[in-house]
Amino acid sequence: MIGLLAEKIGMTQLFDERGRVTPVTVLAAGPCPIVQVKTPETDGYAALQIGFGRKRESLIPKGLQGHLKKHNAAGIRALKEVRVQDTSEYKVGQELTVSLFEVGSKVDVIGVSKGRGFAGVIRRHHFTCGRETHGCVTHKQPGSIGASAYPSRVIKGKKLPGRMGGARVTVKNLHVVGVDPEQHLIWVRGSIPGPPKSTVLIRKNG
Repeated sequence: MIGLLAEKIGMTQLFDERGRVTPVTVLAAGPCPIVQVKTPETDGYAALQIGFGRKRESLIPKGLQGHLKKHNAAGIRALKEVRVQDTSEYKVGQELTVSLFEVGSKVDVIGVSKGRGFAGVIRRHHFTCGRETHGCVTHKQPGSIGASAYPSRVIKGKKLPGRMGGARVTVKNLHVVGVDPEQHLIWVRGSIPGPPKSTVLIRKNG
């Protein structure tokens, strides 16, 4: 599915003609130049490799520098592949813009959630606190995590304290509220993963 790389600017709210408020996330999407076109004949599948943003070349790994220079895209900050059904209408150097999307359509947004570090079960899995009465020492403990007789071990996948966040998250079926082709902006209803200034992928739904 065709998509665009974008930078998350932040959240705001819009009011309709009846005064109802809509929470939206503002994204600076594209323009994304096509760096490479992959076809089933040469690569085994059909996809577009798109770039986004600019970066000082000294900060780019040498191997990636060679790949970008080979395709006349030196200094690209981020690269991403998006699958397409037919690559015949696309070519290297062509720019994809927010004109791909229209108000009222649905999109999927893929990003990396905020890293929260090591977290307990209450914050990480929304467990309920224990009793806070006199003598109780299990306020924020997870409780029993398994029986001693059988299976005599902790079941795999048990919800326990651990690293929270910093994972790839896909939010599906977000409505496009507004599109500004001149400023390369797109407004989607609701929140998306990641902090402001993070890079996300907006993908057409269907």
